[in-house]
Amino acid sequence: MIYELHPEAESDLREAAEYYRERAGTAFAQAFFAEFEHSMNLLLQYPLLGALRLHGKRRLVMKHFPYSVIYTVAAQEIRVLAIAHQSRRPSYWQKRR
Repeated sequence: MIYELHPEAESDLREAAEYYRERAGTAFAQAFFAEFEHSMNLLLQYPLLGALRLHGKRRLVMKHFPYSVIYTVAAQEIRVLAIAHQSRRPSYWQKRR
């Protein structure tokens, strides 16, 4: 199994890390990236771990940051549609495929 980031999910990830870097320093931004990688490693092992949402999209809540990984599972691929903050702009990512 592999994972792929939607181009806008890549942007979500970079923006969140930049936010943490500016406000809390490089170490905190690196911790955010590490938490994302940990979440992805879990999903690679257990693709159906995240809660099922509408239209086959799933959500895995990151453990130490207020973000969720929004993704779909197809064959041998996890497609990450968004790295969404849990209290900002709800469902802004819904049209992503």
